[in-house]
Amino acid sequence: MSELNASGWRPEMGGADELTGPETFTGNKALMLDEPLIFEIGSRTTTGVDFDQISPPLQGRGRGWGLSESSASVNNPHPNPSPEGEGLNRLGSLARKNPINLPGLSESETVRHYTRLSRQNYGIDLGFFPLGSCTMKHNPRLNEKVARMPGFADIHPLQPVDTVQGALGVINELAVWLIKLTGMHGVAMTPKAGAHGELCGILCIRAALEARGDARSVILVPESAHGTNPATAAFAGYKVENIPATPEGRVDIKALESRLGPDVAAVMITNPNTCGLFERDMKRISDMVHAAGGFVYCDGANFNAIVGRVRPGDLGVDAMHINLHKTFSTPHGGGGPGSGPVVLSEALSPFGPLPFTARYEDGHIRLIEEENAAEEHPQTFGRMCAFHGQMGMFTRALAYIMSHGADGLKQVSEDAVLNANYILRSMEDMLDAPFAPSGPCMHEAIFSDKGFAEGFSTLDVAKGLIDEGYHPMTMYFPLVVHGAMLIEPTETESKRVLDQFIGALRSVVAQAKQGNPTLKNAPYYAPRRRLDETLAARKPILGWKESVPEAAGTGAGANIGGG
Repeated sequence: MSELNASGWRPEMGGADELTGPETFTGNKALMLDEPLIFEIGSRTTTGVDFDQISPPLQGRGRGWGLSESSASVNNPHPNPSPEGEGLNRLGSLARKNPINLPGLSESETVRHYTRLSRQNYGIDLGFFPLGSCTMKHNPRLNEKVARMPGFADIHPLQPVDTVQGALGVINELAVWLIKLTGMHGVAMTPKAGAHGELCGILCIRAALEARGDARSVILVPESAHGTNPATAAFAGYKVENIPATPEGRVDIKALESRLGPDVAAVMITNPNTCGLFERDMKRISDMVHAAGGFVYCDGANFNAIVGRVRPGDLGVDAMHINLHKTFSTPHGGGGPGSGPVVLSEALSPFGPLPFTARYEDGHIRLIEEENAAEEHPQTFGRMCAFHGQMGMFTRALAYIMSHGADGLKQVSEDAVLNANYILRSMEDMLDAPFAPSGPCMHEAIFSDKGFAEGFSTLDVAKGLIDEGYHPMTMYFPLVVHGAMLIEPTETESKRVLDQFIGALRSVVAQAKQGNPTLKNAPYYAPRRRLDETLAARKPILGWKESVPEAAGTGAGANIGGG
């Protein structure tokens, strides 16, 4: 491996060997391009586009755009006022005082740079995405077309309600579907993601407890729950206590029962859980918690495994968020904008957040907000976000639901479970499957690293899969399984696709069990070779530093911007 380049964080590609071929002058490997940083392409002293200097408008002409700066360089922050002074900078304190220090690229350079970077990324449109508990499934293009329709894609949240009745109708109809599919009483549509929805549900629980004058301080979280569950409870101000799992990967009922008491506000349980198993004692758990005066929060991120088959409301659930990207095929948020509606039981619905839609007998839809909450929704805990939710996600999810219908959604869960069990049974002779004796899994199959040769780990299998053309499965999660490999095939993959993946996984696992030394250096065919992930996580270098000669008096260089 060659040394790191000037940026300090981007390693060079692998050296010459029989697998990668000879070194090239450019560093490229045919169409696998060695893309430099944007700072290494352009110069900070030039721009991609040069404008003619714009003369400032004369006072009193009644026209003009008020442009008063020289536009010769986008990096020049200083105005060029006219001799008369009538075109002085109108931004006042908002005007940039210092250069922005960004490289100037032409349009072709910019387009090529980001297109080349995109080719080094992996996405669901390129191939199978086996991440467990994330459900990276195909998003039908029909959904995308509907989301871009006029009246949905171009509306503004501050438009008068009478001008957006169609959009509010979509929100209301999706809400009705979610209530029916879950068997719940109400739904909060505004939360922006699953974790945001969790917080919404916990705030509803806290408001309900406060309304009855019941101060409770503890939330119980089973080991098989998602990691965001305890984080959400702690963020909301509760003390978190773990409930152990049984050897078969489900909640230890006796341990839960022994801990219930007057200080327990709720239990946050994931069902199906992160071990890929359905909590078959869910109704019993709910009855126990309710008898102790608490509430049941269900993490509904895995609702895609039971939609159309099981209604959480029938199991005694009081609140549950639904990740629209998992069950109803909206894209992952990628940091936003996502959507995580929260369905609520009759006991919690009065405390749900604002705003929400209400359809009246005349067909008119109103938004219930602070102005009318005293009459319509007096016990609300408040507002989760500025506006009404993520319209693009609502339209995609409703299009998906309506195109499938009730019977189609039932098939979605059946196919997701079938595909996961196909992978589980196709690999259990090669990989240790700790919960396989518990019976069929649900939406995802989990394996451990038991049986690998000394010195080989789950990480080596993941890197080997990259060379096979696959994004790796989820690694080392959940923590209850040593060296965990969590695989979720989803319902959108065919048997042919699954067979090819299973063949590739069996090949890589065989190398790990045999101790094949070449696997330790995988991947060979990726844009970058194996990195020191521990060092990258603990000592990340996220800014680019320009190398400046010592004679310039600036020492080791100056950080001039994000990389």
